[in-house]
Amino acid sequence: MNILRPGKQEAAIAALVEGASIRSVERMTGTHRDTIMRLMVRVGQGCANLMDSYMRNLKCHSLQVDEIWCYVGKKQAQLKDTDNFEELGDQWVFVALDADSKLIPSYLVAKRTAESARAFIADLSTRLDNRVQLTSDGLQAYITAVELAFGADVDYGMVVKTYEAEPLGPGRYSPPKVIKADRIIISGTPQYPRISTSYVERQNLTMRMQMRRFTRLTNAFSKKLDNLKAAVALHFAHYNFVRVHRTLRVTPAMEAGVTNRLWSISELLEWAN
Repeated sequence: MNILRPGKQEAAIAALVEGASIRSVERMTGTHRDTIMRLMVRVGQGCANLMDSYMRNLKCHSLQVDEIWCYVGKKQAQLKDTDNFEELGDQWVFVALDADSKLIPSYLVAKRTAESARAFIADLSTRLDNRVQLTSDGLQAYITAVELAFGADVDYGMVVKTYEAEPLGPGRYSPPKVIKADRIIISGTPQYPRISTSYVERQNLTMRMQMRRFTRLTNAFSKKLDNLKAAVALHFAHYNFVRVHRTLRVTPAMEAGVTNRLWSISELLEWAN
């Protein structure tokens, strides 16, 4: 196995977290794409451990949750009976974001099912140290998931959007227009103005810009589920600990009190060893 010197490892990871493709990094660093992929998976797995270790006893007050779509191997409609339906086709990244610090305390890469929603919300609930206001989109599975994970110890609201009906003709790439967004109180006493998913939806754009495999209408996609999970873990660890948020002027982890300093990419690499 080829072992890259630390400088090249940092350069490769820095390019990946800025949205460069594996082949682009190969051309920029002169490193074979298979070596880069193995490095990304190894560092991503370390970042998953980093997130799990540090995202504990958090004092978040207003959380927003959402899901973003991608696919592995091939799109869902192209799957054959002989394919592994659990690892190929549509995959979703469930994301929780703190509206104040912009911290990502929890995420999950899985199918968009009620079971996945329960697992995601259950994990989120174990990472919090106080009562929280929670807002989700209109996915009905969240209602049961939140009740099972939090019981009565949550202020929970839901944003249900109504979309304009438009014909899906050829050449139409834009999403349907939102004509109404209803804020619904599900449990507790959430602050009505803070029933919103705007920040976590903006995070979806960040993910599509910073991870090449999430870019729509291109040939960039994950070939393996493990690759996708590693890329997502690397993205969120870098976003939380290394990347300075332009509005906050510190990293989300610093704003949330998880750490008191700016991390470097080399420290993310240390978690892979």
